[in-house]
Amino acid sequence: MLDRVEERLARLLADETRSRRTADPRSAVLVAGVAELVQAGAERAHPVICLTGYLAAGGDPAGEDVVSACAALELLDTCLMIRDDVRKNATLRRGIPTLHISHAAEHERNGWRGESRRFGEDTAVLAGDLATAYGDRIAARLPLVAWELWDALRTERTIGAHAEAAAATEYLDDAWPGQCLDGCGPGCGAGWYGLRHALLIGAALAGRDDLREPYEEYARALHAAWRIRGFLRGGPGFDGDAQFLRDIFFDARAREKAEETIAGLLVRADAVASAAPVPPRWRTELKAFARRVAGCE
Repeated sequence: MLDRVEERLARLLADETRSRRTADPRSAVLVAGVAELVQAGAERAHPVICLTGYLAAGGDPAGEDVVSACAALELLDTCLMIRDDVRKNATLRRGIPTLHISHAAEHERNGWRGESRRFGEDTAVLAGDLATAYGDRIAARLPLVAWELWDALRTERTIGAHAEAAAATEYLDDAWPGQCLDGCGPGCGAGWYGLRHALLIGAALAGRDDLREPYEEYARALHAAWRIRGFLRGGPGFDGDAQFLRDIFFDARAREKAEETIAGLLVRADAVASAAPVPPRWRTELKAFARRVAGCE
């Protein structure tokens, strides 16, 4: 099914590139930026989560709505990555120059009017807007209950990104992700809603509203485990102050306690999966999926 998601994304972006290039070559630049990032390769994390929730809920593997939902989720991820790169002035993403850097360099090479940095940032932000517009176009055709979840996720992730940036600016950010243990606190740009909503969209498309509560509890425990693992490994979002905390104050005993916390969270996720009204093989798969996300394989 993930191959069909890839095909859907590739077809959309190829059609848009042809259409825009014919109408105005300048407009094709934005499409090319989105396409380059999407095609550069990624884990497709939220599409995988959505498909897991859908199939565990008994969704039809031949269903088209879930493919659309997954494509929309990937486009939303692309938009938020672009904006995050601009905020943090990152130079690389997925092994290629970030959009604001490459467009700023293009501006400078050509001696165009204005400030190169501003041009690069503005162009990248517009590319992010375009990715979201494509996601909205696809999601607009989803059944209402799934679209409402998409709309809520879109809003929450944008507000979460701002809250994270604002907390860091005000010196209120916490390098240790302990606030995620009971659901994310203010300032967590990687909020648990990303995992929760992707699962719930899958359940909604399978017609399983009864899975809302177990999926929410599963997502809450799993997100916390993923965040703590990210801290321990120095994953995205855990550099700077987090690295200082790990290197200076986090001794072997502290790491052991963190691993115990992750193990406890997986016990919680397993308990939810064991009691969930899904086929036995999907209970097993949900438990295995939790270990992959938490980095315990």
